[in-house]
Amino acid sequence: MATTGLPASISSDLTRVTESLQMLAPRWNVWVLLTLSEKPLRYREIKRALPWLPDGQLHPRLVRLVDAGLIERTEFEPQDVLYDLSVRGRELLPVLGVIATWGGKHLEKETVLDPATGHRVPKTVPRAQDIEDTIALIAPRQATPILWALRLRGTSSAKALAAIAMPDRHLTNVYAPLNRLAEDFLVTKDHQGRAELTAAGRDLTPVYQALSAWAAGVSLTEAANHPVWAPTPTQPRDRPAKWATTQPRIPAVPATQPRAAWKRLFSHTTTVIRPAGATTTGGHTR
Repeated sequence: MATTGLPASISSDLTRVTESLQMLAPRWNVWVLLTLSEKPLRYREIKRALPWLPDGQLHPRLVRLVDAGLIERTEFEPQDVLYDLSVRGRELLPVLGVIATWGGKHLEKETVLDPATGHRVPKTVPRAQDIEDTIALIAPRQATPILWALRLRGTSSAKALAAIAMPDRHLTNVYAPLNRLAEDFLVTKDHQGRAELTAAGRDLTPVYQALSAWAAGVSLTEAANHPVWAPTPTQPRDRPAKWATTQPRIPAVPATQPRAAWKRLFSHTTTVIRPAGATTTGGHTR
């Protein structure tokens, strides 16, 4: 755990959101959840739907998503197990839809030739991929605290940003995650080094609103009242509070994923894909 210069209520919210991102970030977790979104499936049926995912990677994901409370496991016999989304897992689906919308709008896509028109058009990307690639941008350590601090401050120097996002760490620690967010086109910096959110960064508003509401166990209809991502965010006070760090993004498909630390999150019950930048700046495609 680390401290922030945010009010306690906002910091608690930030903790829940970063823990949620940490849970969703490991490769293929979203694919597993969406595979179970239509109906319960047995292991062999999930395997058939995700044929590129080896047994050694599928089973640990199912175990961790069960432990996290997003999937329910019903065992009829040792070799006959049915998996289904839990209530919390189904409540997550609209949130994943919001994340997918942001990814579909802002993430660059490779182009392919349309034989009907002879023009190159954006390549169709699976919905789960848009979700995973979006989460890959905001889940790394310090990314979300910095984005929230910039949302509150508007334009900010690195020093002021560090005082809010990571006041218990040396000032220089802010530069690496801040530079990564700039490379990902979520943050822009002027010639004096002052940072602010880009249009893509500001458009994360519904993503963070939905994640916050779901993590707190409240209706998404209340999401627009978020103290940071509402139209007029609450200004921070100099009062430190706790937040939870996230795990770094693991390599993209089909690399082997290391086993990550997990924990139950809710008490109330690398190849980076970058947003599309301006044509003069470019960016990576997927």
